[in-house]
Amino acid sequence: MATTERGDTHESRTHSRERPEAAGATATQETGSEETRDHKDQAPVRELPGQGTAAALLTDPRIRRWLPTAGAAAGAGLIALLLSSWRLGLTVAVLVVIGDTVRRSRKSSSVTAWRKSSAAERRTEKQLKSLQRNGYVVLHARAVPRDDDGVSDGRIDHLVIGPSGVYAIDSEKWDKRLPVRTMSHLKLFHGPFNKKDRLDEARWEAQQASSILAERVGFEVPVQPSVAIYGPSIPWKVMRVRDVDVYAGNRARAYLRRRPRILTEGDVELIFEAAQQALPPKYPD
Repeated sequence: MATTERGDTHESRTHSRERPEAAGATATQETGSEETRDHKDQAPVRELPGQGTAAALLTDPRIRRWLPTAGAAAGAGLIALLLSSWRLGLTVAVLVVIGDTVRRSRKSSSVTAWRKSSAAERRTEKQLKSLQRNGYVVLHARAVPRDDDGVSDGRIDHLVIGPSGVYAIDSEKWDKRLPVRTMSHLKLFHGPFNKKDRLDEARWEAQQASSILAERVGFEVPVQPSVAIYGPSIPWKVMRVRDVDVYAGNRARAYLRRRPRILTEGDVELIFEAAQQALPPKYPD
């Protein structure tokens, strides 16, 4: 009996030790199952590879500006590919990109306010950029204040200051179907239209700028007026009509080259600073 009781007692103790372990294992399994359920309930958030980069690129204005060009090139290339061969498709796509790039360059301007103005000012501005390495500086769209008689404000499209002097250049876009001619260096005609008023205006603007700059720098500053004409054919290189130089627009750069030096670097800088202060910008609406 005693042996039996000891055996029973040993078995009961053994079972009592096994129960907590079994209970612990059961609790662990239940906890694990709950965690598994929690993870199953929470859908994983995954970002597609390159998704953030692509979104950033699409919001970049520099990239978005070229999207229409890329679309047009791809469309034209695809059509050519379907109709002919891949070589023709690639060639067409490249030509579309080149053509659009040329179109954009003609519309571009370093003067932000001019990007919606006429092409004449932009074309002259582009020519004058190359003169900077020769010591020339340019101010675009400069207002000429009223004179003592109350004459309306004028505007000089391009005020060029350099070693050969100071020039007031106005860029004009005229109808190319009408011829340009002069009479005795006193009259300028565009077809049947007399351009006397336009020449007088250009000369007045240059005279006003000359007087204003001379007061600022303390010495005479002659300003030569000129009109660069785009559109019709001009049958001469440079002709002075009513004291205003008239020439084809594509000769604006050549007009200023190969002239004798009359101003020092110090003079150019002094006149440039005076013009910046005395002749404020006046951009087209």
